[in-house]
Amino acid sequence: MGLVGVQENGNGEMGLALGNKNKYKRMDSEQSDEFDDDALNLHHQQLERKKSIRKYVLACAIFASLNNVLLGYDVGVMSGAIIFIQEDLKITEVQEEVLVGILSIISLLGSLAGGRTSDIIGRKWTMAFAAVVFQIGAAIMTLAPSFQILMVGRILAGVGIGFGVMIAPVYIAEISPTVDRGSLTSFPEIFINIGILLGYVSNYAFSGLSVHTNWRVMLAVGILPSVFIGFALFIIPESPRWLVMQNRVEEARSVLLKTIENEKEVDDRLAEIVAAAGMSNGEKNEEKAVWRELLNPSPPIRRMLITGFGIQCFQQITGIDATVYYSPEIFKEAGIKNNSKLLVATVAVGVTKTAFILIATFLVDRVGRKPLLYVSTIGMTVCLFTLSLTLGFLGHGQLGIALAILCICGNVAFFSVGMGPICWILTSEIFPLRLRAQASALGAVGNRVCSGLVAMSFLSLSRTITISGTFFLFALLSALSVLFAYKCVPETKGKSLEQIELLFENHNEWQGSEVEMGDSEHLVQKA
Repeated sequence: MGLVGVQENGNGEMGLALGNKNKYKRMDSEQSDEFDDDALNLHHQQLERKKSIRKYVLACAIFASLNNVLLGYDVGVMSGAIIFIQEDLKITEVQEEVLVGILSIISLLGSLAGGRTSDIIGRKWTMAFAAVVFQIGAAIMTLAPSFQILMVGRILAGVGIGFGVMIAPVYIAEISPTVDRGSLTSFPEIFINIGILLGYVSNYAFSGLSVHTNWRVMLAVGILPSVFIGFALFIIPESPRWLVMQNRVEEARSVLLKTIENEKEVDDRLAEIVAAAGMSNGEKNEEKAVWRELLNPSPPIRRMLITGFGIQCFQQITGIDATVYYSPEIFKEAGIKNNSKLLVATVAVGVTKTAFILIATFLVDRVGRKPLLYVSTIGMTVCLFTLSLTLGFLGHGQLGIALAILCICGNVAFFSVGMGPICWILTSEIFPLRLRAQASALGAVGNRVCSGLVAMSFLSLSRTITISGTFFLFALLSALSVLFAYKCVPETKGKSLEQIELLFENHNEWQGSEVEMGDSEHLVQKA
């Protein structure tokens, strides 16, 4: 037996060595299997953590955006409710314009106060305060026996909406990971559109009730979204950047750990935030008062203000709120006379607006801000100009009605793809941390003032230069917004909030360098 072993293996030692070698191979194989199992478990844990973080950040963005449903709902519901309010309370056309437009004008008070308030009590509790103020205003509107009381409720609702509209994009931008910031910061605009659609549906659903009751029920339903905000306060954390401003750095780190996957990236981002807040090494640097810096800005801050304030104004002076508030009036001008058919047509506008904002959410962090802005502003210009020609020359025939509906739906679709969400995304991400809340509030004020002026003057302007002439004016302003996007808006896709601040220091790099290193890497990976 031993000889056979020697013959087979050459010698006994060799056979022994070979046996030992096989033994080692088996041990190595077992260790390799264990290593593979550990690697698989680690990979599984990382995937689970990634999913968990994404769900958490998504929940924060959704709850923070609930206040924006209130604004959207008010815009949508008032377009139909005003028909019945006019009939029930016997208000004049001027009172109608004031009632519709005053909310936007008054909301600037909430936006102005919101910046300072959010710096004092925090982003999270400012959202809660906004919901409470709106609820009180909505309750007063629902029970209003006269135009004067209705105006009191509308003023309070406007203040609440001003707070909510200003703070939601700031909060989401500050809590979001860089790679998803554009998509998540567009959530407030998505929820405005959902609110508009719900308002339109509410108009249609309750229009069959008595004239004294239907508009009250329509307005009362708007209270419901703000109730959910109370539950949201138990889920969402405070903004890590606000916590750093309060010198609560460890709390900020714990929030970042919940919203960023990589621990090293958490530390890097925290260091950037601390430096941006002027608190490196635990010391607060001497800074000019925020408003003094905004009123007497350095060249980079001036460029930020032109971009942020300008895009907020262009969003409204191109007539989007007039299109939404007064869509029944526009459809009447086109030839639709039946109230029920008017409300159905407005529902189609709401569905279009909501559907296309979802497309923008998907594309904004893939395509970038500027390409979508170009598509949006050029498309709006074409639709507004065509609508002007349709209302002016095609009369009340079936072709005129079809083209008017198509142009209005096209206008809101192009608006939702770019100008709608990107306006809020940019103003929430371009300003430095020390100025972000107040500067965003200033931008929101410009937005609300322009919205109010358009809403309060649309009917009067239409009587003076016709609805066709009014939309021709909107088309000219929309054409100017294309030039503004080209000259004043940088691409911010894929950059941290702190890197965007540096971008405004070197604004000459905007032109001719739209494809940054991160973009080129992304394109290579796609290829």
